[in-house]
Amino acid sequence: MAKSTIMVIAALCLMSVVGSAYGYDKFFVEGKVYCDTCRIQFLSRVSEFLPGATVRLECKVAANETITYVKDVMTDAAGKYSIEVEGDHEEELCEVFLIDSPRQDCNEIKSEVANLETASRVSLTHKNGIVSAVREANPLGFLKAVPLAECPQIFKELGLNANGTASDS
Repeated sequence: MAKSTIMVIAALCLMSVVGSAYGYDKFFVEGKVYCDTCRIQFLSRVSEFLPGATVRLECKVAANETITYVKDVMTDAAGKYSIEVEGDHEEELCEVFLIDSPRQDCNEIKSEVANLETASRVSLTHKNGIVSAVREANPLGFLKAVPLAECPQIFKELGLNANGTASDS
């Protein structure tokens, strides 16, 4: 009996060590950054992914908004980023924000609605039923200063008004 108890304890310890070695308390927040060429605040067929854009992952305590984790990364040639995050952030709100665009013609960050369009919230805990260590953030877009000439056609295809808002029909 004592031998089997010791074997169980040893197995649990080994599983704990193996879990740590394989990054159980490590997460990867992944996403894309694009140029919103029609200024409609979502991806369209004429959106362009942005290499060299900077995003920030920020985690903070919800109760008092104390920042507990910050990390900036740049997008790759395809406009993708991956942020490696250590530790479980179960009690924190974590969001990815746009910081900087490499393009002068596409560097506006929509800020009228307090980051609702410019941030993507991610859950960085294993206590939520998600098995994978990878967390996908929503695509984030900088606004192009002057919309492309084909944007009215894009709006029509999407059933939007000429200004990019939902049509009443």
